[in-house]
Amino acid sequence: MKVIIRDHAEDASLWVAHRIAEAIKAKAAVTSEPFVLGLCTGSTPIRTYAELARMVKAGELSFRNVISFNMDEYVGLPVEHPESYHSFMHKYLFDLIDEPAENIHILDGNAPDLDAECAKYEEAIAATGGIDLFFGGIGEDGHIAFNEPFSSLQSRTRVVSLTEDTIRVNSRFFDNDPNLVPKQALSVGVATVLGSKEVVILALGPKKARAVAAAIEGPMTHYNTVSSLQNHPDGVLVLDDPAATELRVSSYRYFREVYK
Repeated sequence: MKVIIRDHAEDASLWVAHRIAEAIKAKAAVTSEPFVLGLCTGSTPIRTYAELARMVKAGELSFRNVISFNMDEYVGLPVEHPESYHSFMHKYLFDLIDEPAENIHILDGNAPDLDAECAKYEEAIAATGGIDLFFGGIGEDGHIAFNEPFSSLQSRTRVVSLTEDTIRVNSRFFDNDPNLVPKQALSVGVATVLGSKEVVILALGPKKARAVAAAIEGPMTHYNTVSSLQNHPDGVLVLDDPAATELRVSSYRYFREVYK
């Protein structure tokens, strides 16, 4: 696992945006096959998405040959609801870039058969040849996507029940009322993410520090699903300085020296 530490959230977010852009351009230089990109939601990726949108507007990058798959979506929340992940992605990225609508994939939390929807999603990913780069965030308890603690590290896209902690944290998007937060979601699995050729996880702020330290310095465990990145041949964890505060001094110095 590579660990990139930057002084500020801005610097860490821009590092991720430029890594995504670099990967898209690198594949385009050698093949006409589309670049397959996994995407996340929440407050963490907003600055990264703003930079990607800026690059597209400036003519520095194009998403015309990109196929994207989002990590998750709430169950039962209307697509047009302002806090649905469909709405989030269009507001912060899709409406600002040139990715064709038919290339955008987001799980349907209102599908009549949720299990069939999840199976279809996995099939769609496989049909592209697999995800080239999956960009994700990390929860305060170390979860990736909605793979809460004790999720199987072999899990695939499925229906999940959200923990009270996740509901509490996400209530900030629902007028701070936990009762308004859906209790279930559709989520890609840990194995879905790890099946990507490259995984880039962004963690910002002191609230993520304990989960980050456990993921990097602790054992690989289903209690902290982002720790599974330890077993990925091209996994990258990108931190701002506050998110790195629980690391041992020796670990912090090592990563700062090696990954500049």
